[in-house]
Amino acid sequence: MSTSTVSAPSAAPKKQGGRTKLTLPWIMLIIAGGLALVSLVRVISGADDLTSIGQVSGALSLAVPIGLAGLGGLWAERAGVVNIGLEGMMILGTWFGAWAGYQWGPWTGVVAGLIGGAIGGLLHAIITVTFNVNHIVSGVAVNILALGFTQYLSNFTFAEAPGGSSKQSPRVEPIYEITVPGLSDWMATLQGKHWFFVSDVAGVIGGLVTGLSLLTVVALLLIPGTWWVLWRTTFGLRLRSCGENPIAAESLGVNVYKYKYIAVIVSGALAGLGGAFLSIVASPIYQEGQTGGRGYIGLAAMIFGNWMPGGMALGAGLFGFTDSLKLRGGAENVHAMLLLIAILLVLVVAWQLYKKRYVPAGISAVFAVLLFLWYALTDQVPSQFVDAAPYLTTLLVLALSAQRLRMPKADGMPYRKGQGK
Repeated sequence: MSTSTVSAPSAAPKKQGGRTKLTLPWIMLIIAGGLALVSLVRVISGADDLTSIGQVSGALSLAVPIGLAGLGGLWAERAGVVNIGLEGMMILGTWFGAWAGYQWGPWTGVVAGLIGGAIGGLLHAIITVTFNVNHIVSGVAVNILALGFTQYLSNFTFAEAPGGSSKQSPRVEPIYEITVPGLSDWMATLQGKHWFFVSDVAGVIGGLVTGLSLLTVVALLLIPGTWWVLWRTTFGLRLRSCGENPIAAESLGVNVYKYKYIAVIVSGALAGLGGAFLSIVASPIYQEGQTGGRGYIGLAAMIFGNWMPGGMALGAGLFGFTDSLKLRGGAENVHAMLLLIAILLVLVVAWQLYKKRYVPAGISAVFAVLLFLWYALTDQVPSQFVDAAPYLTTLLVLALSAQRLRMPKADGMPYRKGQGK
């Protein structure tokens, strides 16, 4: 039995179960500090496209499909099912979205993409939940089947359609985009001044109010929506209990199989929506290989976010930002990122020394020095490094954050109905 008391609100970080939970003021302070650091790097390096409206808009477009795949992974793994099949479910979403979209309109394509991904999720659920097959094996099988299935169908659908081929669909009509009049122009003017911090804030805001697809708005709303459903409803509590201790959940009357099925099907639908975004919004055609491993990257973003929607969104945003650097400014922007990462590593060194972790601090210091030297002695980076930068950044962030991660306790573990009796 517990009691509760009413106390004055505090902006300080709170402790929960021995771990620090950041409050909203602290989160906003961290975001402002990060933006100030990026602004400093922009001023020093002269890479003014780092926080331009086009850069932010491009980063958002690249982050959305990764974020949707990450949300899909979060739903499945919170119910105890590892979903390596996100990539295949995205592939199904791209194909079904384009197939229905060019014939009956983009929103029909969005619905078809959801259904296509949900079919992949249902297949994964049948294999893992009902037949108790290893989750990794099942996910790989779903990916292979989805790839072969869409390639086979393309030969009989897109190849016969005007403007299509066996590897590409006809064009899909665009979804309506929102631009806030007045505010968009004002932000563009401020961003063009290249003032410290002020222009960077204007670039971020401008990117969020200029040419924003309605499907992007839907995707962004799904992040707080997922948090509310999984952490603020009885349904969400029961679903998460299946990923923490399914035997205990079953003893309390929870139909574990039902919740696992729901979670994995929703997971597939969200990944399919990410695929539909790629073939309708990001590029209004289906192309073979269009997902480009984003399902796996979404899974990495979910892990980086510690199986939480907000953290997952930050991970997706980080990858989208680094990926968009090569689209605007290319080698110059990535060269500036060397300086940014080096400064971040210096901050990591200071934190590790404070925690008396001397070996990790020494390793981080060596890498920081190497990056400073690389930045100082060169004017640009090789094109191969520009292409690899998003993936290297993801690996670096995952390596630095690995010690704070906690997956659901029963994630990936086999479960049979009635095994607790």
